[in-house]
Amino acid sequence: MESPPITTAPTDVQLIDESEEFRALRSSFRNFAFPVTIGFVLWYLLYVLLSSYAPALMGTKVVGHINVALVLGLLQFVTTFAIAAWYARYADRRIDPPAAAIREAHGAAVHAPRESAE
Repeated sequence: MESPPITTAPTDVQLIDESEEFRALRSSFRNFAFPVTIGFVLWYLLYVLLSSYAPALMGTKVVGHINVALVLGLLQFVTTFAIAAWYARYADRRIDPPAAAIREAHGAAVHAPRESAE
């Protein structure tokens, strides 16, 4: 019994992955996501380190019973939502149009996540 021949022709997905358009799309995403993620992680670690090593600073009253720790903790949530809104706007302008063009150029080989879920 013989095994089926091995095909060496690249698949549609491999062709897309190797295309310049897809590389530019990936680069655009990485240029946004990596620095923002690193910045947010550093901001979070600053909060944790201040909580651990500067309790007097974190316990400083700002207004009434509200202290620096509470303000910085709530700013973590604000930062999270701001980054999500920023990314949504960035994706609408810089990620989605090239992704749609790649999908259009390669037809049925690629489906948008929303399309495949339906």
